[in-house]
Amino acid sequence: MFNNNKPLSEYRRKKILQCFCLDLTATQTAKLLKMNRNTINKYYGHYRSQIYQHQMKQLKQFKGEVEVDESYFGPRRVRGMATRRGRGTHRQPVFGIYERKGRVYTEIIPNCERKTLHSIIFGKVALSSTIYSDCWSGYHGLVDVGYDRHVRLKHHRNEFSRKRGAHVNGIEAFWSFCKRRLTKFNGVKRNFVLHLKECEWRWKKSTLELEKSLIIISKVLV
Repeated sequence: MFNNNKPLSEYRRKKILQCFCLDLTATQTAKLLKMNRNTINKYYGHYRSQIYQHQMKQLKQFKGEVEVDESYFGPRRVRGMATRRGRGTHRQPVFGIYERKGRVYTEIIPNCERKTLHSIIFGKVALSSTIYSDCWSGYHGLVDVGYDRHVRLKHHRNEFSRKRGAHVNGIEAFWSFCKRRLTKFNGVKRNFVLHLKECEWRWKKSTLELEKSLIIISKVLV
């Protein structure tokens, strides 16, 4: 087993980075590289912190055609309990903004009330944008506060709209990607925000693109 106290060679650091970009878990990487899992966790934690900082620096105003949506993470709703927006769901709400053919932004929120959603949208989406959302009441009144156009869609939750142009397929595809990915971490109870930002960073990038990006944004551990 590799000595955890000895500095890692450039070759081993590169292998850890490659495994991270392949989205292998720390346990998988430790077994594959025959290294101490604590060492892998140290590097993985470093990468995720750097990715978080990188994503937060990318927060420029969203423009053009923009999709907004909220999603819930955590245990599934128990039968007989309230709906996803009601009491008793015990799930973490997350809000997302997707600029078509561009960036995605996520934010953990306390609730999905109009005041909460409007404050995020107004601060991050240009007034000249066309906003697409579902019919949840939290999105009511966006035109009243100055947005040029707000298209609201009537379709079942997680159902992709076939109406050309008028859809929130992009942000819903991102939620699906997040939830599929996070299942390998058993839902991620710790450092959830870091994993969300990592999902933003990973989405629609090839492994090679991820490697090049991470080499640039990561710093050498000392």
